[in-house]
Amino acid sequence: MVNDNDGAMKHIFIINPCAGKADSTKEITAMLSTLDATVDYGVYVTRAAGDATDYVADWCRQHAGEAVRFYACGGDGTLNEVASGLVGNRCAELACFPSGSGNDYIKYYGSMEDFTDVGRLLEGRVAEVDIMRVQASGDSRRHYSVNVCNFGFDAEVCRVMTSVRRKPVIGGRNAYTTGVVKSIFTSMRTRCNIKVDGDVICDNYMLLCTLANGRYVGGQYQCAPQSVNDDGLVEVNLFKPISLWKFAAMIGDYRRGTYTEREDIAEVWRHRRGRTVELERDEPFYVCVDGEMLFAPRYRIENLQRAVRFVVPKGL
Repeated sequence: MVNDNDGAMKHIFIINPCAGKADSTKEITAMLSTLDATVDYGVYVTRAAGDATDYVADWCRQHAGEAVRFYACGGDGTLNEVASGLVGNRCAELACFPSGSGNDYIKYYGSMEDFTDVGRLLEGRVAEVDIMRVQASGDSRRHYSVNVCNFGFDAEVCRVMTSVRRKPVIGGRNAYTTGVVKSIFTSMRTRCNIKVDGDVICDNYMLLCTLANGRYVGGQYQCAPQSVNDDGLVEVNLFKPISLWKFAAMIGDYRRGTYTEREDIAEVWRHRRGRTVELERDEPFYVCVDGEMLFAPRYRIENLQRAVRFVVPKGL
């Protein structure tokens, strides 16, 4: 339940008990119980995939015009769900209390330690950031992406990562690397037609493509080091198919985000910025949207400039 102190900012912590290696509900609620009594806060624990989006959207409809700050307590998927429920609502703010296995979006601003300091979050500044709206053919729902959409090799990595994230050794922070190793044997070439603002940048095979407002995927890979999250433009990074030897030589630079500095990068890398991206092939293929796997033959991704009010911890 949330207290009803008229005129006060509501602080609602939405906890995903399935995020990360273990359920963090008890730890988070215990931490919240130590907050100053003047903080008007509430807690909602999600029950299924998509529940956070429905809860946030319903709350905003029922409390139209009220100032509220929703804290996504989980990983990037939880952040995505909360953002999807409040997008377009100018009275609602989005904050992140990271308790997932990746939490890639916040790396644009700072560290896990910065965002798990609740005092700094409560006093944080608001940054208006972009969000991608994703429409998949045959799917009447609208999906959103705060961080990164990826397909080709990266989508298979994400699919594998999701399946192993709670397993010992190969899961947790190693889940993305596990996905990379497995995908080397299955997903080094994907055929796709890709247009950025109507211009074709690929009409045959590719290795992978990322569409980003954030900069990181997989907990440690800086896939879009040049991305700016409030410029109205999606950062598009496309890699052509490469040999296994060249892949091994480049993976360290891809992790550090220094691949843009390589002398041989022009042979395999295509970089664009645009407002809309269209994807198409003859048969359905996976696109990973902040960890959610979509499966369709055609997609349209539109960037919505400064459509979400994101809370940056005090001092960043």
